[in-house]
Amino acid sequence: MDLRYGIIGCGMMGQEHLRNIALIHGASVAAIFEPDAAMRAAAASLAPEAQMVGSVAEVVAHPEVNCLLIVSPNHRHLAQLEEIAAIRPLPILCEKPLFTDPADAPRLATLRATYPAQIWVAMEYRYMPPVAHLIAQAQAATGGIKMLTIREHRFPFLEKVGDWNRFNRNTGGTLVEKCCHFFDLMRLIAGCNPVRVMASAGQAVNHMDEVYDGQIPDIWDNAFVIVDFENGLRAMLELCMFAEGARYQEEITAVGPKGRIECLVPGPGRFWPAHLGDAPVPKVIISPRDPKGPRELEVPVDPALLAAGDHNGSTFYQHQEFARVVRDGHTPEVSLLDGWWAVAIGMAAQESAATGQAVDLTRAAYVPTAARARQT
Repeated sequence: MDLRYGIIGCGMMGQEHLRNIALIHGASVAAIFEPDAAMRAAAASLAPEAQMVGSVAEVVAHPEVNCLLIVSPNHRHLAQLEEIAAIRPLPILCEKPLFTDPADAPRLATLRATYPAQIWVAMEYRYMPPVAHLIAQAQAATGGIKMLTIREHRFPFLEKVGDWNRFNRNTGGTLVEKCCHFFDLMRLIAGCNPVRVMASAGQAVNHMDEVYDGQIPDIWDNAFVIVDFENGLRAMLELCMFAEGARYQEEITAVGPKGRIECLVPGPGRFWPAHLGDAPVPKVIISPRDPKGPRELEVPVDPALLAAGDHNGSTFYQHQEFARVVRDGHTPEVSLLDGWWAVAIGMAAQESAATGQAVDLTRAAYVPTAARARQT
């Protein structure tokens, strides 16, 4: 069965998806809805066989489309999922975050209970080769993870159409927009749900001299977030978005009674200064306690996949697995519940940083508490 995608939104990330779909055997794009003229022209050059249409409804109704990809701005995702459900519920790959307003959690609960096809939430970081290697080896290397640290030192938010990503009302806030990826990784690695979130965050450097319709951006650029899990695992996120001079963009470390394992992930190759030579190679380092002796493994990524996007090949691997879902009816590896939890942790972190109080996730209204018995 060939995949014939209908795509909703084709800005910078949508175009990364187009380049990776082109690498998937038996996959192509049948229809694209992108309202911005410049982004539409760029998408047309990448997928000349696709028909450009004027609405979400036209994408969904296109007779050749048999799966959907949502890559629109964050605050549009939930309404578009609901519109698709009302017209023609096809298998969907939806970019994160699923929703941006805590008050919309009941709408997501309804969608989860009633949508008859598969929905896969795009959590690309799971599929970065060095991260996937760490996840696969973490239990053996640590003897059972007790502490998990994720550090991302990176560049500021990039320019988007209309600069929608400069304001919390459109993104859900930095700890939802950007960091739901990391909270998804934490929950995946922990193997259980979180119970408490504490955070300190703010806007210290970026976008403070920008003005849009008389408004200064309110998006945060740095944070510390601590997440406690049901099994006692403690996880911490350290985010800095004015540190693009770092050699590695993400550093993930898991520690247990037997030792520790870490992975080092470089940022997008197109941002690496050419005068410094080749971009860094991703690495995984295993450091046992006894006998001491760190072992370092390079985890290179196929250059063709690096050229297709900014996420270390993960977008390709994600589409490869999504194709199996569409063709064979497999259960999505990243479910609607996974995507919901990732957003809920981010919302709790936003709340904690704003109030100065820890958030009890067993009581937060936007957490999928009713869904805990259905880990699907």
